[in-house]
Amino acid sequence: MDKSRKIKLENVLPADIERRSFEIIGEELRERGIRLDEELAPVIKRVIHTTADFEYVNTLCFSAHAVEHLKQAILHGACIVTDTQMARSGINKKELAKYGGEVYCFMSDEDVAETAKRMQTTRAVASMDKAALLNKDIIFAVGNAPTALVRLYELMRKEKLSPKGIIGVPVGFVNVVEAKELILQTDAPYIVARGRKGGSNVAAAICNALLYMMR
Repeated sequence: MDKSRKIKLENVLPADIERRSFEIIGEELRERGIRLDEELAPVIKRVIHTTADFEYVNTLCFSAHAVEHLKQAILHGACIVTDTQMARSGINKKELAKYGGEVYCFMSDEDVAETAKRMQTTRAVASMDKAALLNKDIIFAVGNAPTALVRLYELMRKEKLSPKGIIGVPVGFVNVVEAKELILQTDAPYIVARGRKGGSNVAAAICNALLYMMR
């Protein structure tokens, strides 16, 4: 190892780190010859910012006018239901509250745990069932459990649920790809990360991208 090699660090103030990060993302996209759709760019760039993974340029799928539909839903007070406390923590609840919305995650609720045990299913499935009973407009942001997406698909097929939108980005290996493909078959506005990649951080990043676009 050449220990004499000097490492050059940028002198960036804390307040400027995010701005500089997005500048770098823009520069790298241009170097790769990638030009993003203006409507989708803020979402894709924020996911890249969160993950440092440029593959999302190709794997993030949007239904027609999904960004505008989701923004309108938020504007009219839609709430967000997530499948992890991590995603719930990461979503900017203060920004969402400006439009009357709240963020929910039912995964830790005792009644959800009891229902899952009684029905011999996952908490994610039971939490989607509980969310379906809310008398609110809902955007679902799923970053961990493919069973949550499968249950949403089933509830929609049975006309027991009509989401204002679905952010389907669970990460993993078992039924993850298949669950995402089911959401692509629905009529709900969606943003889906095809393939195995995703996560609660990605779900939160997409929600925040939408919120920051509305400022």
